[in-house]
Amino acid sequence: MKSKDLIIAAFAVALLGLLGYLWFSPAGLKPAPAVAVATLDGGQVNIDQYRGKPLLVTFWATTCPGCVAEIPHFSELYRELGPKGFNLVAIAMAYDPPEQVRFMARQRAMPYTVALDSDGAAARAFGDVKLTPTTFLIDPEGRIVQQKLGEVDTAQLRRKIVEML
Repeated sequence: MKSKDLIIAAFAVALLGLLGYLWFSPAGLKPAPAVAVATLDGGQVNIDQYRGKPLLVTFWATTCPGCVAEIPHFSELYRELGPKGFNLVAIAMAYDPPEQVRFMARQRAMPYTVALDSDGAAARAFGDVKLTPTTFLIDPEGRIVQQKLGEVDTAQLRRKIVEML
């Protein structure tokens, strides 16, 4: 009986290892969805337009303490790495009133692109995002290389972005 349990456990570990390899290997990375969102200035951005450069997409809300806490870190990261080709798009959740988003973007002097997901299409396209902050790091080939629910480790994120530049 013990050897049967050992064989099952070994198989489960091997299967998890294979799935992990497929998920995290370049061939197993999920492509970022080609979704368009309206920017605060009335324009529109499409996630695909950032191909060739690393991109951070963060879903946030003005009422989310973790999201608000990340703003100065993201601003610093963008000011440092933006001139080198890094891009950042902060997408406000559909339930966030546009005027409140505009006010916070001005008040916090957010230097990166701030967009509105007024119909929730972007959140659905990124796997039905419901909780904030939810952040996606997208490589220059347009693949999602990291997804994080909750506040990100900015130092670790910076290292990953620098490797892509």
